[in-house]
Amino acid sequence: MAVDMRPATAAPRAAPPGRRSLRARLARMDLKYSPYLYISPFYIIFLAFGLFPLGYTFWVSLNHWEIIGGHNFIGLRNYTRLMTDDQFWNAVVNTLGMFAIATVPQLILALMLANALNRRLRFQTLFRMGVLLPLVTSVAAVAIVFTQLYGRDYGMINWILHFFGVHKIDWQANRWGSWVAVSTMVDWRWTGYNSLIFLAGMQAIPRDLYEAAAIDGASRRQQFWRITVPMLRPTIIFTTIISTIGGLQLFTEPLLFNFGYMQGGSLRQSQTVAMYMFENAFNRFQYGYGSAVAWMLFLMILLFSLVNFLLIRRFAGGEDK
Repeated sequence: MAVDMRPATAAPRAAPPGRRSLRARLARMDLKYSPYLYISPFYIIFLAFGLFPLGYTFWVSLNHWEIIGGHNFIGLRNYTRLMTDDQFWNAVVNTLGMFAIATVPQLILALMLANALNRRLRFQTLFRMGVLLPLVTSVAAVAIVFTQLYGRDYGMINWILHFFGVHKIDWQANRWGSWVAVSTMVDWRWTGYNSLIFLAGMQAIPRDLYEAAAIDGASRRQQFWRITVPMLRPTIIFTTIISTIGGLQLFTEPLLFNFGYMQGGSLRQSQTVAMYMFENAFNRFQYGYGSAVAWMLFLMILLFSLVNFLLIRRFAGGEDK
């Protein structure tokens, strides 16, 4: 009978109590603080490039700030001056006018387009990707094309209107005309983008709801208003808020439509609040006053985003019970 002459393996020694407690503490700390560490880059970047500039802009708005002469604290004088500034209120009216003309039709068209793309079509992927083509087009190229389309003497829009007996419209010199021209430019670029967001929300709606509604005799229109729109409430709120922020910050399109003229035309007929802010800060070098305009724009965005959130929330399904 063979006998195993190999030495017995020693049992593993337990870690000292002090080392076990240290490892346990490190494990607890890892479990507790690791999530905060993973999400910290976003908040660090937001603090450095978002919150700090916002606070610093408010501090600048409380000063008479010049590029060479330094600055001196004047409190809320820039804001009181802003309340009686006719040019500022003209820019506010222009911004709200273009915002209303551009945003409301844009979201309605995007919802209708998404509903059409949600059905079974030939070349479905091609159509869905095609609506993004305006978004990848350069803003400068879009502005050049639309400036030609809305030309007073040789523009295609006036040429078409001529067949209906409409006299030539000077789109750039006319307030309402410039609003319509800039708004159509914005709608052309962003309708497809919003439609894809709506389409993603529609595809997340269970198909069983539509099948049950069809069995009960509901038409497609009834299914759209009774199922699709209420179920899309979070998506509609999101797109409305994003469109509100973008619409009130309108800058590039009206600027290029007026050939880079920061005043938005000879009569300031298409100058937005963002353009007026830029004019004061970087053309007139009144950084304090320009910062006050920037903060008023920020408050306008907060107010209109809140109002739109409440209205759309109630319209698209009512308050939660």
